[in-house]
Amino acid sequence: MQGLYLVTPDWDDTPELLARTEAALGAGVVLLQYRHKTAGPAQRREQAAALLALCRRHGVPFIVNDHVELCLELNADGVHVGGLDAIVAEVRALVGPDKIVGASCYGELPRAIDAARDGASYVAFGGFYPSRVKRYAVTTPPAIVAHARAAVDVPCVVIGGMTPRNAAPLVDHGAQMVAAISSVYAAEDVAAAVRAFNTLFEHARFPV
Repeated sequence: MQGLYLVTPDWDDTPELLARTEAALGAGVVLLQYRHKTAGPAQRREQAAALLALCRRHGVPFIVNDHVELCLELNADGVHVGGLDAIVAEVRALVGPDKIVGASCYGELPRAIDAARDGASYVAFGGFYPSRVKRYAVTTPPAIVAHARAAVDVPCVVIGGMTPRNAAPLVDHGAQMVAAISSVYAAEDVAAAVRAFNTLFEHARFPV
């Protein structure tokens, strides 16, 4: 996996969410995560099912944030877990060997090493920059990406206030995926925003 990893915003407007997501998928997204922290169960299932259908049409893997049961119910491609959520090994045991399991590692390399050992498909670091979506301490050092590339055998994702410009040095450090929310969904031209991220990987210094 290498390229733009798109994460959905907390939007209740499902038609707008689907329209913008489809434009992004058509422009070249490598992975889509459904994340809606304030949705109720019915809305969460409705949106996730609709997004999964879009991803199937575009051949893009679809994963669900946190909700392992929903992932299994819809037969999504995987699940992403945070550091305070279910333990990676437990999630891997629940979803089996073939699904994607992503793990938030913040700015902690030991957490990433443990996650990879326990069955994570990728490890995500951040935040690196202030975000319009999440509140967190911006303390993750860019050098952690290169350190992780040397320490784990799974892809490294960077997240947190990502734009094509500020993600560039992180890709140069070896990030295989850049996760973005607002930089794509709030863009005037969604497809152009996706393509701008993907140009970062055309001459990446590190192999996939």
